[in-house]
Amino acid sequence: MWPLSLSVVFLPCLAAFLLTALSSAYGYGNSEATCSGIVPLRYRNDKISITDFGGVGDGRTVNTKAFRAAIYRIQHLRRRGGTVLYIPPGVFLTESFSLTSHMTLFLARGAVIKAVQDTWNWPLIDPLPSYGRGRELPGARYMSFIHGDGLRDVVITGQNGTIDGQGEVWWNMWRSRTLKFTRPNLIELKNSKEIIISNVIFQNSPFWNIHPVYCSNVVIHHVTILAPQDSPNTDGIDPDSSNNVCIEDSYISTGDDLVAIKSGWDEYGIAFGRPSSNITIRRITGSSPYAGIAIGSETSGGIKNIVAEHISLSNMGVGVNIKTNIGRGGYIKNIKISNVYVENAKYGIKIAGDTGDHPDAYYNPKALPVVKGIHINNVWGVNVQNAGSIQGLKGSPFTGICLSEINLHGSLNSYRTWKCSDVIGTSLKVSPWPCSELRATGGSYLCSSSF
Repeated sequence: MWPLSLSVVFLPCLAAFLLTALSSAYGYGNSEATCSGIVPLRYRNDKISITDFGGVGDGRTVNTKAFRAAIYRIQHLRRRGGTVLYIPPGVFLTESFSLTSHMTLFLARGAVIKAVQDTWNWPLIDPLPSYGRGRELPGARYMSFIHGDGLRDVVITGQNGTIDGQGEVWWNMWRSRTLKFTRPNLIELKNSKEIIISNVIFQNSPFWNIHPVYCSNVVIHHVTILAPQDSPNTDGIDPDSSNNVCIEDSYISTGDDLVAIKSGWDEYGIAFGRPSSNITIRRITGSSPYAGIAIGSETSGGIKNIVAEHISLSNMGVGVNIKTNIGRGGYIKNIKISNVYVENAKYGIKIAGDTGDHPDAYYNPKALPVVKGIHINNVWGVNVQNAGSIQGLKGSPFTGICLSEINLHGSLNSYRTWKCSDVIGTSLKVSPWPCSELRATGGSYLCSSSF
């Protein structure tokens, strides 16, 4: 039997290796393309260590002053080319802290930055304007464990060191309904650009793991994100009202969607009006009781120009889930998803217009989202209980839905085929046979030429 600390990292990696090997054999994990070049990696000559500022990695000492002092030094000395803050092996306990521009947070192998569990003194920040309130509760929200606002040229990387949110205390507060404000994300970068996050293990986030919001030019690759399957709302990576985002080559196993693209919530997102666009998701492996690749349900600022490909999923709630609701307004358009392998899932594909709650009673039920131009190609599913469901809205049917080269296989005892309503589209080589709304004749050219 492996020690627990080894099992936490080794077993998910072994599962990822086996799943990737299987999906690659079918051609679903192979791709040499990369988008990571959208943010160049800068070399920094100036280097400091957290221990230079009194940091102690014994797992007991609270190092908040050391982190804040080190980052203050980076911010105010402004070394040319920026500065590396080195975290050596050890467990560095700390309260939440904010990053600054032109810095690299580098975690050595064996380094752990661990959140304190003192929720009483956790700082509060204003709600996001595109949400109008905290996502879980009205009013303010708890600041993310590692935070940044208005930053440029920030790198979080290392030798697969760990950032641990110690989220169980927060999950239990959510379960017992004793939360006073919305739980903190593990990392949130807001109004920032030129961001790279790579080669780090993120685990046990109180809420969403990595949340770039109102950001541009963001690269997240070669990361591992872990949380128990029953941990509430521990989304892996949630680009939110952001553009030019690259997410690649990562393993995610959490209690909610692995990757979920968002853009604001009902009347607040409509008023803020900032879409998520030009986002590429490639070579993601993982498992979750919810979705592998998700869009929504917060889509009020609009979501467009999304590519997701070479995705390998196991033990899922849903393989691909595009979700919105009345009152959202906005749009979801020009979405291309291809080369997806799904094993053991409740649903292969879901596209739904009735998902998600509302921030308050003031949303406009006549603000209907527009969903069009959804192309899903080359999906292979094994032991999928329900092939798919596409449920549009009566006042705003989903149009331009194109399914091609899709094979979703399930057990004869529990298998269910497609369900559709208020949808217009085409299909080509889909098994089991799709619903009549996705006509199989006359749409062959559209489907085959859309990728």
